[in-house]
Amino acid sequence: MIIQNQQQLNDFCAALAEGPYLAIDTEFLRDKTYFPKLCLLQMAGPNVNAAAIDPLIPGLDWTPVKELMANENVLKVFHAARQDLEIFWHLYKVLPTPIYDTQVAAMVCGFGDQVAYNALVRELTSKELEKNAQFTDWSRRPLSDKQIRYALDDVIYLREVYEKLHERLVKQGREQWVFEEMEILKSPRTYQNPPQEAWKRVKVRSDRPDVLAVLRALAAWREEQAVSRDVPRSRIIKDETLADVAMYKPRDLDSLLQIRSLPSDIAKGKTGKVLLDITGQVLEGPRDDWPRVPRKDAFPKSAQGTLEMLKMLLRINSSEADVAAKLIADSEDLEAIATEAEPDVAALQGWRLEVFGRDAIDLKNGAIALRLEKGRVKKVRL
Repeated sequence: MIIQNQQQLNDFCAALAEGPYLAIDTEFLRDKTYFPKLCLLQMAGPNVNAAAIDPLIPGLDWTPVKELMANENVLKVFHAARQDLEIFWHLYKVLPTPIYDTQVAAMVCGFGDQVAYNALVRELTSKELEKNAQFTDWSRRPLSDKQIRYALDDVIYLREVYEKLHERLVKQGREQWVFEEMEILKSPRTYQNPPQEAWKRVKVRSDRPDVLAVLRALAAWREEQAVSRDVPRSRIIKDETLADVAMYKPRDLDSLLQIRSLPSDIAKGKTGKVLLDITGQVLEGPRDDWPRVPRKDAFPKSAQGTLEMLKMLLRINSSEADVAAKLIADSEDLEAIATEAEPDVAALQGWRLEVFGRDAIDLKNGAIALRLEKGRVKKVRL
């Protein structure tokens, strides 16, 4: 069903507001814009049939949707919520609350790293989702019956996926673990892209302060241009070209034309002049605020054995707990535990401390050993 008028929208949102949770998904496009363009919003409740709201229908007042997203009594269930939440942040500068991500819940339940939605549906409901409409143009109207069915199926089965994951997690006493993992998704900072921070997303083959200072200024200019024109960053200038300009720091047109990743017509035009002006301003300006990235010391050989044992312990504990190892600790966590006296890492906090952190510290302090039994590595308390 596609919502056709204001009364239907009002009634639909009112019905969803009566339930304990709602399943939600979006269809959007972003290949030609900086901001995601919402093309369809699908929702369903435990006792409310799935329906889609078309933002391209003129005259619809979306206030009931906004109020529903802010309703603290209704849990909003997503799968791989990051991009969906970014859409709401762009539309309203407010995030839905409270939220629940079944992809994270599946990782806590031992389904592996970032399990695909269709695989999760197959495992938990024995249903097979059609993916024929996955890469269609959702902005074209009218939508076909196949597109509508595809879109609604996602929230129809998301209800059952959520309920089965919820049941497992309650039995395991792990439901709170999922809500702890929602903190990053609930933070507005996750969806903000300050221009002065944009350079950190561009790979460059140098950590010299002058290179990073030029890159920071160029990336900030590109970010502002992309936002104001609502086009992808690469439509302004590609990452590779930004990095090359920062590396070679051209001061005149002849030097700029030597950069192979920059087309000559762009170098000779307005963009080329802007690149030269920005580079010159940075190099001739004050240097005390140039970025300085502390060089990471080589990992000490003396701690290599400890690190390898921690990796093995992580595999053992993640298997015992039936939780994806990637969700428990990353390589930086393990390196910090291996080398620092009092490491401040996520692996030693919250539920991770229970699942892995305490054992990791005990292993490091000699209270746990690893031994081989019948071809399998096991941990032994000493």
